[in-house]
Amino acid sequence: MYESPLREPLIVGHKTYKDISDDICRAVEGRPTPLWFAGFGFSTLVLGLLLVAVTYTFVVGIGAWGLNKTVGWAFDITNFVFWVGIGHAGTLISAILLLFRQHWRTSINRSAEAMTIFAVMCAGLFPLIHMGRPWVGFWVLPVPNDLGPLWVNFNSPLLWDVFAISTYLTVSLVFWYMGLIPDLATLRDRATKTVPRFIYNLFCFGWTGSAKVWQRFELISLILAGLATPLVLSVHTIVSFDFATSVIPGWHTTIFPPYFVAGAIFSGFAMVHTLLIVVRKVLKLEAYITIGHLEAMAKVIILTGSMVGIAYATELFIAWYSGYEYEQFAFINRVMGPYWWAYWTMVSCNVITPQLFWSKYIRTNPTAIFIISIFVNIGMWFERFVIIVISLHRDFLPSSWVMYSPTIVEVAILIGSFGLFFTLFLLFAKFLPVIAIAEIKSILKMEHAKKAGAAKVKQEPPILATENV
Repeated sequence: MYESPLREPLIVGHKTYKDISDDICRAVEGRPTPLWFAGFGFSTLVLGLLLVAVTYTFVVGIGAWGLNKTVGWAFDITNFVFWVGIGHAGTLISAILLLFRQHWRTSINRSAEAMTIFAVMCAGLFPLIHMGRPWVGFWVLPVPNDLGPLWVNFNSPLLWDVFAISTYLTVSLVFWYMGLIPDLATLRDRATKTVPRFIYNLFCFGWTGSAKVWQRFELISLILAGLATPLVLSVHTIVSFDFATSVIPGWHTTIFPPYFVAGAIFSGFAMVHTLLIVVRKVLKLEAYITIGHLEAMAKVIILTGSMVGIAYATELFIAWYSGYEYEQFAFINRVMGPYWWAYWTMVSCNVITPQLFWSKYIRTNPTAIFIISIFVNIGMWFERFVIIVISLHRDFLPSSWVMYSPTIVEVAILIGSFGLFFTLFLLFAKFLPVIAIAEIKSILKMEHAKKAGAAKVKQEPPILATENV
């Protein structure tokens, strides 16, 4: 495979095939570093906070939260939409960029796919807790039961969520595992002990690496990418229907589906940035996750962040243009009401901060990228808070207007969800390759061709000089 020498290299440091296997497998085969232990210890501590808060909620009931008769959805659904959005970038990087033949995805797709799975698992936790009786959570599924006329409501967007998210999780999980199979075979071949070799061989299904096996592997990867691509667009579109199909001012709007999808990709790429900047430093993978990869993702954040900013402006314009006084009041309340600080935090983090990436110096500086990605994640959480809480706390009847404030249990569950996410990700980073070894080696072929092409161009005399002679 040949690519123009004008493009920046996707692998730096004159690596060989053996170097790639050694560098990426080092974290799996060696002892965990002190930094890994420190991170794992802290994240499990935060995870323990989640377990305590959730257990307390189950024992006491949803009354432990700050919900009231006006604000029936608050932190829990805010967290749910936030984590579903985080899960979007993984499948986007893996599936859509694969179909578009974007080779820069190869160094980041494995971690992004893992992030998707863990984020969707965190998201699924919140509707389950919000039910108050999670042991009857299976009632949302259309399964045969002996409860008489009780049946799921297929007209409800909440049920569409169940189908959309469970399908998305299943396809993402299969897609992620499919990509792991060649790398599990690599770990099997490098294993020196019987038990690890047996386990890796079991999970790689006895991968032989023959031409026929590779052909089938690539075909299935393309099929799964084709299945996953529409899911990226459909999942958050359906999540937006939870709000758009209602009559609440500020929710009942047709802009929500594209607005939610752009915001989800925006927040997902920010979280990928946050994770990969740490991973490349801690696992010493700077040669594979290069500044060029970080810059490419920063450009996606500029695009999606600008789309989100346009969506904010469009919402305000449509509210004014509609002439519907309840809609107009909802947005005036967002901008200047008692929760104005949440709205302007959202605008500052999501609209203003990503525009700093127009500077090449900033979007190629890992420290600056890391800080901006944190701001984007904060802003996107506040976006969901603004949509849900501010729209609900002042509805049609002024007599029911009320303020909402979270209890310590809700704050603990929010913080604890990050503990669950980072604990799962650290376990993944320890026991599985964070970069797709086989795909990186295919890029190395391209890099060699690029160097050969550059050398050839350098040796040839200029065309104009030849013509003059």
